[in-house]
Amino acid sequence: MKRKYSIKKEKLIRNSLAIAGIVVLFSLGSTLFWVSSFKIPTLESFEERKVAESTKIYDKTGKVLLYDVFQNVKRTVVPFDEISRHVKNATVAIEDKEFYQHGGVKPTAFLRAILVNLQTGEFSQGGSTITQQVVKNSLLTNEKSISRKLKEWLLAIRIEKELDKNTILSMYLNEIPYGGSVYGIEEASETFFGKKASEVTLAEAAYLAALPQAPSFYSPYGSHKESLEKRKNLVLSRMLESGFINEDEFAKAKEEKVEFIPQEEKGIKAPHFVMFVREYLEKKYGADVLENGGLRVITTLDYSLQEKAERLAQEYALENKEKFNAENDAIVAIDPRTGGVLVMVGSRYYFDTEIDGNFNVATAYNRQPGSAFKPFAYAEAFNKGYLPETALFDLQTEFSTLCDPQGNPLSPLQTKEEVCYMPTNYDGIFRGPITMREALAQSINVPAVKTLYLAGMQDTLTLAKNMGITSLTDINRYGLTLVLGGGEVSLLDMASAYGVFANDGQRHPYQVISEIQDKNGNIIETAKNSSAQVLPQETARKISNVLSDNNARAPAFGEQSFLNFPGKEVAVKTGTTNDYRDAWIIGYTPSVVVGAWAGNNDNRPMEKKVAGFIIAPLWNAFMQEVLKTLPNEYFVKPQPLSESALYNIKPVIRGKWQGGISFPIDTVSGKKASPYTPQETLGEILTGGVHSILYWVNKEDPLGVGPVNPLNDPQFERWEYQVRRWVVTHNIVETTDMSVPQTFDDIHKPEYAPKVSIVSPAFGKQYDRQESLFVSISYSGTYPLQKIEYYLNGNYIGNSSKSPFNFSFIPQEFESYIEKTNELRVVIYDSVYNKNQTSIFFDVAEN
Repeated sequence: MKRKYSIKKEKLIRNSLAIAGIVVLFSLGSTLFWVSSFKIPTLESFEERKVAESTKIYDKTGKVLLYDVFQNVKRTVVPFDEISRHVKNATVAIEDKEFYQHGGVKPTAFLRAILVNLQTGEFSQGGSTITQQVVKNSLLTNEKSISRKLKEWLLAIRIEKELDKNTILSMYLNEIPYGGSVYGIEEASETFFGKKASEVTLAEAAYLAALPQAPSFYSPYGSHKESLEKRKNLVLSRMLESGFINEDEFAKAKEEKVEFIPQEEKGIKAPHFVMFVREYLEKKYGADVLENGGLRVITTLDYSLQEKAERLAQEYALENKEKFNAENDAIVAIDPRTGGVLVMVGSRYYFDTEIDGNFNVATAYNRQPGSAFKPFAYAEAFNKGYLPETALFDLQTEFSTLCDPQGNPLSPLQTKEEVCYMPTNYDGIFRGPITMREALAQSINVPAVKTLYLAGMQDTLTLAKNMGITSLTDINRYGLTLVLGGGEVSLLDMASAYGVFANDGQRHPYQVISEIQDKNGNIIETAKNSSAQVLPQETARKISNVLSDNNARAPAFGEQSFLNFPGKEVAVKTGTTNDYRDAWIIGYTPSVVVGAWAGNNDNRPMEKKVAGFIIAPLWNAFMQEVLKTLPNEYFVKPQPLSESALYNIKPVIRGKWQGGISFPIDTVSGKKASPYTPQETLGEILTGGVHSILYWVNKEDPLGVGPVNPLNDPQFERWEYQVRRWVVTHNIVETTDMSVPQTFDDIHKPEYAPKVSIVSPAFGKQYDRQESLFVSISYSGTYPLQKIEYYLNGNYIGNSSKSPFNFSFIPQEFESYIEKTNELRVVIYDSVYNKNQTSIFFDVAEN
């Protein structure tokens, strides 16, 4: 029995193996048949697919075509022996250093790709050999799947068997994208250097090899030239490692100054914006999808405004070149309620070779914002409890703790220039006591530096970062100069951050995409709806209230300036760097933020004029165009503090610089205020002397108890020195405790309240709706009658302030207030604001 069972088992195994073998052979045969059906790629098939699946970028309407990635494509095929050996070697060194050793797929990369794909389930990893890239650029699909990857790998192996390495490399170099509509090494050489691919130098070849990884990002005409330079040097390092060049060639090529010829004008609208969008798409979806994915990209751009901005930017830049030696400018507009970028103009003209016009100043992080940074410091100060009314002293002040209050170094080994910091104002004038409102609106420097110190540098930086300023990361670089624009930012980030002020403290990060569809019409991306409350609502409203206060800024800019729009409410802040290299202006309404910059790309200083003269005219002209498209809007006002609440706040914080100890008085009697003293006659006497704010306020807790010893604050001695000096030179008489009255208000007492009664209308009588009702009162009191106020069912309907204090009304005129039975209330005030009130009820007949 055991033998029969064993024979059956062996037979079963043999049959199973035979079946498995047949399956394997069938699968192998099927795979071989499948592989044999693969079409070897050609340059013609590559060209056809590019045209059919070109990505197109539109404005926000989806109707205005801004750019077709494959429109006006340029490519010239050249034989392998007409391509510089430097180009070939540079490409192999950076893209596939084992190109001449592998058989199409790197085994180690193959295994890594399988492991990563199994873990992620995305099937996005490949061997990335040059051969595979040739295959990928010629496939008819971009989907990320196992079958596609397998087809890519198998085709790469097959190509390696049928074509030699030089042919494969030639195909790669003749079809690879180098940016925009430039494809192939010959066209790239002509486009960038004006020479044939056989003529490029080693350094030029390194630049060309650096581009294909991210053509939009590394474009020599874009905003990442430093990154391109680093990648070019990486290419040279890889060439040295691979033995393609020696140390001497490496050193010379690294230092060689390569000139890129001017970019040609193409069929492109809003070019700075489009290139910014291209870079975004390339970074998120990859160059392959950007070039071949057939995407339909709907952006946030308002092309009608973009056209106006481009025209004005060119017009005013040429004018500023003659007037102020400022030959370039930029404009950005953002919708603060969505973050959508409506306008982006990165220079006076994209194709202007005189100024390197294709460089996008709007997105570059190499400009200092000057005073345009000040609102962030004031906003943080308001967060801490300071008010727009808070009083500071605008006096020439030494801020460095390494120097004495007169501005002399404490160490004889150091000079003023090395360690002292005594900023001046733009006009060289020091105004003495000034409120934070006035200081911010008029862009006064010294109070701004003090505000930054009170707000805290780290907290101000954190707030700015939360609002959208991403480039200020090292506080040690700036110190107190930060508030005067001591760090580098971009115009786009600044406009986006100001959008938080415009939107009641809510941040919507800027975005350029409304919707992206794939080639089949499927939506693969929509506008992000991410927002966060990064600033208290009341703080945002205070900043907007200050920056839209034309009266507050008038002493510096005049009543009728480029910052003012009669009948419109626009908040705005200018900024000029101390060296006059940058002029900024950023303004906003609740619906739009518009930022503009003027200067020179090579960082030459302009004429010594403030931004109000240089950049404000351009900004005003464009804002006028924008406002035509918007409803007439007004900012929500910050909540006012009641008189009683104000008197509970330290005098200096609510704007009183004459002293820090408050004694409430009645201004009529001149005596101490009593519980009966009315708000209208309430005043105060301030004692304690005139001091800097640090004498009265602990900056770590401004609303709390004042400092026990102000000298513990490292800035106190320097601020206090100038204040006390100002008191002496201006002969200020300081109030002492002896000036405080010792007796209480004896004019405002309950027994002095005026007596009043209503004579007519008659109590309980019915009147017609159209009947004129005459109000008559009977009055007696210690002091003469001054004013009577009238209220109908609790609603104010008028007053009389002249004898004989007559007043009449027709019920029908107050239809929304009238009921069947109505209360008429009168409130009377005597000449010293003692008051009383009485009321009667009367009926009104139905219609």
